[in-house]
Amino acid sequence: MARVYDLNRSLALTAWVQKTLGHEDFALSLASSDASFRRYFRVSLSNATLIVMDAPPDYEDCAPYVKVAQLFLAAGVNVPEIFAHDLHQGFILMSDLGPTTYLDALHARNADDMYESAIDALIKIQLASRSNVLPPYDHGPLMREMELFPDWYIARHLKTTLSEAQERSFREVFELIQRNALAQGQVYVHRDYHSRNLMQTSPNPGILDFQDALFGPVTYDLVSLFKDAYISWEEQRIRAWCELYWKKAQAARLPVPTEFDVFYRDLEWMGVQRHLKVLGIFARLFHRDGKAGYLKDMPLVMSYLRAACARYKELHQLLALLDEMSDLVPQAAVRIMPS
Repeated sequence: MARVYDLNRSLALTAWVQKTLGHEDFALSLASSDASFRRYFRVSLSNATLIVMDAPPDYEDCAPYVKVAQLFLAAGVNVPEIFAHDLHQGFILMSDLGPTTYLDALHARNADDMYESAIDALIKIQLASRSNVLPPYDHGPLMREMELFPDWYIARHLKTTLSEAQERSFREVFELIQRNALAQGQVYVHRDYHSRNLMQTSPNPGILDFQDALFGPVTYDLVSLFKDAYISWEEQRIRAWCELYWKKAQAARLPVPTEFDVFYRDLEWMGVQRHLKVLGIFARLFHRDGKAGYLKDMPLVMSYLRAACARYKELHQLLALLDEMSDLVPQAAVRIMPS
């Protein structure tokens, strides 16, 4: 059935693009797919290229993509321009930001310039923030995301069952982390602002995959950017980039703490929430969806998680829980980019 469904989707997509473009000749080729059911195709015309999103409506809703694209475009950042959409079928035709991601392009010599561009774009998004426009990133979603860790990483991936005492400890730490997140300044949050969703283009960066944006903690997207699951840097360099953001954010009067050490602590605690979520999602992608490619990225995310927990005594309880199951965790080397 899956093969028939894919063929039907392909035929429907091709017919919709043909109708939308009129009689112009074009060719379709797979541009990328992501961790969801969405796929992206490059539409090659005689003198240009476009991108068409295929988001099966039984699994994905295109409406948030269209809404957030409009919000971010109004904020003055480089997101795809939407030329046509069919929300019923789950198709969107948009401008092409090119084939080169930040992950493809980043290296030690260009990282300062590229990350500063990403910081400046993030600040534009945050400055455009208004309450009651995007759904709140509040207690519900924060807790549901952290629950992915015991449900998928521990139970399914490590194949172990938590004791009542361990479950209680996780719940206590989760409550502590979400209280810190909700105490932070609240802004628009992209939620996956990292090297695979930022494109090297002009102006830098092109920004993709923003459909899950919410209104939430000011440090969240910076965690995504600098505690990236797909590329890592030395801690000293990460702190310097975070301090650059913090100074720019203060100058822009964004809701960040007046002391950098407090800001960085909030960022690392927000990171714990994200790392727990990401490990759970990677495990789910493997065990539920058969996507094994994310397994290789788990050790880096776990290293971020353990480092943050070790740094703050309030999180030592979580570190102790991780230690209790450390023998079950596959070991792999973590590569850090040179300065």
